[in-house]
Amino acid sequence: MLKKMRRRFILAAMAAFGTVMLVLLAGINLVNYYRTTAVQDDMVQNLLRRERHFAVRPGDVPLPVGGMPGAGPEAEFTTRFFAVHCDLSGRVRFISRDHISSVDEETAETYGAEVLERGREKGYYGGYRYGVSREGDSIIVLFLNAEAPLQYMRWLFLLSLVIGIASLLVVSGLVVFFSGYAVRPYMENMERQKRFITDAGHELKTPITSIAASADIAAMEYQGDEWISNIQKQASRLAKLTGELVALSRLDEETPLPEKSTFSLSDAAWEAAEPFSVLARAEGKTYIQNIEEKLTLYGDCGTIRQMISLLLDNAVRYSDQGGEIRLDIYRRRGKICIRVFNTCSLPEGSDLDRLFDRFYRLDESRASHTGGTGIGLSMAQAIAEAHGGRIGVRSEDGRSILFTVVLADR
Repeated sequence: MLKKMRRRFILAAMAAFGTVMLVLLAGINLVNYYRTTAVQDDMVQNLLRRERHFAVRPGDVPLPVGGMPGAGPEAEFTTRFFAVHCDLSGRVRFISRDHISSVDEETAETYGAEVLERGREKGYYGGYRYGVSREGDSIIVLFLNAEAPLQYMRWLFLLSLVIGIASLLVVSGLVVFFSGYAVRPYMENMERQKRFITDAGHELKTPITSIAASADIAAMEYQGDEWISNIQKQASRLAKLTGELVALSRLDEETPLPEKSTFSLSDAAWEAAEPFSVLARAEGKTYIQNIEEKLTLYGDCGTIRQMISLLLDNAVRYSDQGGEIRLDIYRRRGKICIRVFNTCSLPEGSDLDRLFDRFYRLDESRASHTGGTGIGLSMAQAIAEAHGGRIGVRSEDGRSILFTVVLADR
């Protein structure tokens, strides 16, 4: 339990830090992308206006330096672009390549045709930022060389990714190191609580045993006395409760099951279920069980038997008169599933998730009548979790309840 709490603390801290880092890095890269793209689009629009203004090959027409964001007197020599002039049908009229040498006319024509086929007014194509201008009976597709800005964006993305991963690794190490200090007070408190329960359990055994023995002797002398009978029942219930509390405390330890081994789950289930099948039928209830043969499990056979007994005991106790109880145990997708079903009348608005809380009962009056201690399902949950599994409960119609335990096969 303590290991799980520390693990959850670490995961929560890393999830929070990871989310902040992801938002921060994504924000930096998105802002850089949109800012760089906006600058490129402004340059493309300026160059498109230049190309539109001159309907002939713009061989000796200077670039509109003053209209380009971030451009300087060397823009005419550093800005690389080409334009494809077409008619409305897409047929190329001429190609302007005066400011680029790495693209021939055939390549430029292919680029222009593919961009027009996309049907978009602007975007990236290869290492170019393009823009489409439609006016009158002509179409101009201008390609601005954007390799440097794209390379910068890729570099920033990779750098931020490396920084983010390195930060996560460093912070995860620090969180793991300091998590021990963060949960230490809780761990110490839990240890004191478990030690108190264990010590109290041992201290209570002697007076409970003495009371039970005295009540047994008095019962032999005063047979049929209801007060003595009540003392015997309450002493027996108190002894059972004390034993369950001590056992539950042990299940909360760092290594609750030190001696695990592979055992026959099928045989253990049959052995645990047999007395409850007899009890259920004796009370006029329908009992059905389906246990898959040759099932094996790596764990503690005794506690698994105890978990099945606790679930069946709960089903027999709280099922309706003449109701149905069903036990199913099978393997599915590499997992062992244990399902215990019983019909019952659940109180309206029942919070089924609280059934695993210690001493919680859905119906206090009925629980006192059946003699339950209120921690049986807590023990079942602790046993399932000690085996690396989980337990859940649900009710589909309010007239039945189903407990499901899922355990790893290994």
